[in-house]
Amino acid sequence: MRMLVVEDDARLCEQLARHFRAASWVVEKAGRGADARYLAAQFPYDIVIVDLGLPDESGIGLVSSWRSAALDFPVLILTARADWQEKVQGLEAGADDYVTKPFYLEELEARVNALLRRVAGRATAQVCYGDINIDFSARRVERAGLPLDLTAYEYNTLAYLAHRAGTVVSKTELTEHLYDQDYDRDSNVIEVFVGRLRRKLDPDGVLQPIETVRGAGYRFALSPRTA
Repeated sequence: MRMLVVEDDARLCEQLARHFRAASWVVEKAGRGADARYLAAQFPYDIVIVDLGLPDESGIGLVSSWRSAALDFPVLILTARADWQEKVQGLEAGADDYVTKPFYLEELEARVNALLRRVAGRATAQVCYGDINIDFSARRVERAGLPLDLTAYEYNTLAYLAHRAGTVVSKTELTEHLYDQDYDRDSNVIEVFVGRLRRKLDPDGVLQPIETVRGAGYRFALSPRTA
């Protein structure tokens, strides 16, 4: 998953980036609104964390401009101000949630995960697709009750496809969400990850969870199991 952190406090910005990178996120940083505008126009983000107190413009104005440009990624606001009116302004500008400084990184991560669940239409962190169970919070995958041994990149590939279940995802889009922006996008590494996932998720070729759409990309073909 790919995240943009917009925070002018360099120390805090690096702390946030380090925390989420340890959780296998691709994280880009911006200390100014102008830099954030450029990055958001160039790369597809799964979520953006924005500090309201930027040096060159208001974080609220930045969020509003994204929504006016039809950029619909989830936005979580960071604010050092406890003024409820400003929080309301941020939400009305198009933000989806906010966290007040100081905060615990664990709380921030929980808010981020909750936003992603909401966007994906999931009420809980665990989703079953047939006999495949994905716990997005614990980053754990089981097949028929048995845990699967996935590498970090294999899991991230599966999680992104599952988040976009039913939608065709191109190799370019997958690559942009899995790797830093300077990664060689001509690599066939995505094909390798998908091949490994197919063998681990569906060794007998019965479920066929990941379809190849010729000339377009991949589609996670399983639907969530309902009670």
